[in-house]
Amino acid sequence: MTAPLLEVDGLAKLYPIRRGAIISREVGAVRAVDGISFSLERGETLALVGESGCGKSTTARLVLRLIEPTAGTVRFDGEDITALGGIALRKLRRRMQIVFQDPFASLNPRMTVGAILEEPLLVHRVGDRASRQARVAELLSLVGLAPYQAARYPHEFSGGQRQRIGIARALAVEPALIVCDEPVSALDVSIQAQVVNLLKDLQARLGLSYLFIAHDLAVVKHVADRVAVMYLGRIVEIGTRAQVFADPRHPYTRVLLAAIPRPDPHRARAVQVAGGDVPSPANVPPGCRFHTRCSFVIDRCRVDDPALHPLATGHAVACHRAEELPQAVSLEEAATPAPKAARRLALYAERRALNRSETV
Repeated sequence: MTAPLLEVDGLAKLYPIRRGAIISREVGAVRAVDGISFSLERGETLALVGESGCGKSTTARLVLRLIEPTAGTVRFDGEDITALGGIALRKLRRRMQIVFQDPFASLNPRMTVGAILEEPLLVHRVGDRASRQARVAELLSLVGLAPYQAARYPHEFSGGQRQRIGIARALAVEPALIVCDEPVSALDVSIQAQVVNLLKDLQARLGLSYLFIAHDLAVVKHVADRVAVMYLGRIVEIGTRAQVFADPRHPYTRVLLAAIPRPDPHRARAVQVAGGDVPSPANVPPGCRFHTRCSFVIDRCRVDDPALHPLATGHAVACHRAEELPQAVSLEEAATPAPKAARRLALYAERRALNRSETV
């Protein structure tokens, strides 16, 4: 059995809070990421989901060592990257790339698209000028753009095309891992599907592994092999896509799934809503971090912080009552049209078919 491509163990990032103008002293810390562990297999997509501010993007930057961790280790292809520096880290970065969230801000407006795509090749000293230009043309074709567009500037492209350019830039040095930091959240819904399909196609063709950061579970359902749910700097549930979507065992996961819009507006459904506001990561509540908003809370939750533990279903959950919760309605069941709505749709389809036959 081959080792995972990426192994994260006990990863933490704390930002100290200091007070005092003359004599500065540390009075606390913001726990952006607080001791998370997960792995990513070769050719797999692991989605990291949760509300804004839960630590997803910080985790992405820690994995790539764009910021330094406070504690924990990150092993890429068996090598601990937290212990690397200088030339060794530079060589490893060629195999780890990122696609940023905002395609309007992540591309230099003063550079042509050709120069943007050539820059990673120059940084890593790949090929001569002729081979680099050929690679730029190849990258543009790979993401569905024309090679002649290399002479244009980012402002001449739409949002979806700019994100394609961002993906092409990440592919330039042939990485094994791409961190996708909410790559479709800034795009229109119709364009999101195109970018997601492109990412899946590239993964199948090039054997890529994705760490896919997102807060939209409707998108995650179509792209992820496994899903890790984050809340207030911790992973509270992790499992395969089928396990998490069909039988969520953590109350917070259920709240996230209940927030996904359903295709049938006539279907009545009970929506689970988490009460209150998300606590501050600088003042984490004792016990379970979700207990202040959880509808299943008991006294133990307020004092005992649950560890992530495996269940008989196969996925892991950080909840004292994970095995006691009632069966949740899966996303597929909730998306099934109600009987009356289904009959209306069937009748409408029959009428359209009849009208077409009469027209012919």
